[in-house]
Amino acid sequence: MRFLAASVLTFAVFQAAPTLPAQLVPHSVPMQVLHGKPYVTAIVNGRGPYRFLLDTGTGGDAIVTPELASVLGLPEVGSTRLDDPSGLSAQSASLRLIDTLTVAGVDFYSIRAVEHRILNADGPCDGMLGFTLFKDLLLTLDYPRGVMTIEDGELEPDGERTVHAFRMPQGVPVTNLTIGGMPVAALLDSGGAGLSLPERLVSQLQFLSEPADFARGQSLSSRFPIKVGRLANDVQLGDITFDQPWVEINPAFPLANFGSVPMQHFAVTFDQQNLLVRMEGPRKRITLGVTHSPVRLVDAPPKSADAKLVPLG
Repeated sequence: MRFLAASVLTFAVFQAAPTLPAQLVPHSVPMQVLHGKPYVTAIVNGRGPYRFLLDTGTGGDAIVTPELASVLGLPEVGSTRLDDPSGLSAQSASLRLIDTLTVAGVDFYSIRAVEHRILNADGPCDGMLGFTLFKDLLLTLDYPRGVMTIEDGELEPDGERTVHAFRMPQGVPVTNLTIGGMPVAALLDSGGAGLSLPERLVSQLQFLSEPADFARGQSLSSRFPIKVGRLANDVQLGDITFDQPWVEINPAFPLANFGSVPMQHFAVTFDQQNLLVRMEGPRKRITLGVTHSPVRLVDAPPKSADAKLVPLG
């Protein structure tokens, strides 16, 4: 049985918005994509560069590893509660103050970063950049070009062809997919894996290949079995169609997860001020196979599972 980790993470930190230039021209930085996941480098308090996972499924500004917090001597400025969409077992975590976090040449000030280990990153990883860090800017993850861009501006609706509305429960972007005519709420999660569906939907869907055991998953607060199956129906997002895709099924989360594997076909631009996302790519019909390596799949966890984790399924 293989083992993987889910990325969805939420935490509540109340702070002033980062100070930014009055008019920001586009700033870009190379984005390394490994197993579909995007990594960028950042400067922390003038030191670095350090390697961060860019995770739209993290509902906060930033996470730093205990090692980075120690090396930089980041002061502790309180604590927060960490949770995932299963809502079963929140954990307490320290907040560390970053005076200046520089991403793509843009400075963000007074960032209260959560201190937490990073689960199964591809190579050295010093933390995560969360979705709300970019709440005042356009954020583009251009997977085909391997570039992340932040800039001023706003998106314009286009009748749900390439620009789609989303909402932000717990600081993460959720939009609607359509499966066989049925609307399905889905988290747009760059730190996630393939196209994942909650187990509660299985009885409402038809499959060409019935869901079968595939892996074991671990999130912040739970462990769960993951199955895979091939849908008999297409999955649509605006004018984009995924032809009868293979999907992951898990019992832990109440929402579908549109992860890194389907995202990597597009340049994805988020406008948090207007709650719009644009998906641009050359292909309108896409085939998704089984996610062979959604996040470092191994034979077993690198260490014993945390006793605080809640087993599901």
